[in-house]
Amino acid sequence: MSESADGVALATQGLAKRYGPRVALDGLDLRVPTGVVYGFLGPNGAGKTTTMRILTGLIRPDAGRVEVLGRPFGRGDRRRLFEVGALIESPSFYPFLSGRENLRALAATGAPTSRSRVDELLSLVNLQDRAGDKVSGYSLGMKQRLGIAGALLSDPRLLLLDEPANGLDPAGIAGMRDTLRALAAAGKTVFVSSHILWEVQQLADVVGIVAQGRLVREGPIEDLLRAEGTVRVRVAPDQVPTAGPALEAVAGAGAVTVEHGPEAGWLDVRIDPERAAELNRSLAGAGVYASRIEVGTTLEALFLELTGTSPDLGGAAGSAASGGAAPDGPRWQA
Repeated sequence: MSESADGVALATQGLAKRYGPRVALDGLDLRVPTGVVYGFLGPNGAGKTTTMRILTGLIRPDAGRVEVLGRPFGRGDRRRLFEVGALIESPSFYPFLSGRENLRALAATGAPTSRSRVDELLSLVNLQDRAGDKVSGYSLGMKQRLGIAGALLSDPRLLLLDEPANGLDPAGIAGMRDTLRALAAAGKTVFVSSHILWEVQQLADVVGIVAQGRLVREGPIEDLLRAEGTVRVRVAPDQVPTAGPALEAVAGAGAVTVEHGPEAGWLDVRIDPERAAELNRSLAGAGVYASRIEVGTTLEALFLELTGTSPDLGGAAGSAASGGAAPDGPRWQA
């Protein structure tokens, strides 16, 4: 099996799914290029988990078409998932077995895997020192890392991850980011569903944003953020209360969004980028001096504009299916 001639590793067309009267997917069309990290985003209830379940054969769509690695995928094609690694919903392991024993048991259910592969992956996700401990004593983040090791067991060309950062601390998230980008650089395709938008902005090459079961925007992340007619202004965090009104004096009431968390000190201004100098003059008149001014928006601002909602605050990360080999790269921190 090989990727399609046009370089698409995963595609859906007209994907539809109902649960009784509730519409989960309403004609979802996705195109995921080969060799990228693809961020799959949407508010809670937008259909992300339903999509992930369909892509891994856990449920069937009511209508539509799925293409995996260049060929139609449907009922009866479960063995083809040996070429797909997946982590959907919460990782499930035998609590009375060790991490190493769980991976060996999982390997026995899929494509042939060498015994050395298990230890290689335990090292990759920084669990080698706890590999002999029972999983019942693992933290949520450790179980998550073990689940991703399980998804990498059989060296898949396509990796599907639902909320892979669930339970990881900041160092673990950074390690995961480096590992996933290394996989993409090695030619694999990584499809990530996540609600951590600032992390997806650093991780993904391409994003697809869904709302109410339909795709509302898709494309290379840099192109999408650059095209939104927004100016980003960086000031000292303690000057944000003064900077906001000064920027709105030029752009208009409600045109300024203050970023929080890791991006504190940035303000997004919905205005023609050609008017950036006016913004700078207004700030200076208020005694505020910008340290940086950039054209383009953030993924969070784009998400809010397209969906009218904040990203879901929950997020399941899931059970391991077959998986694959990772190139040498950064190890995940505990």
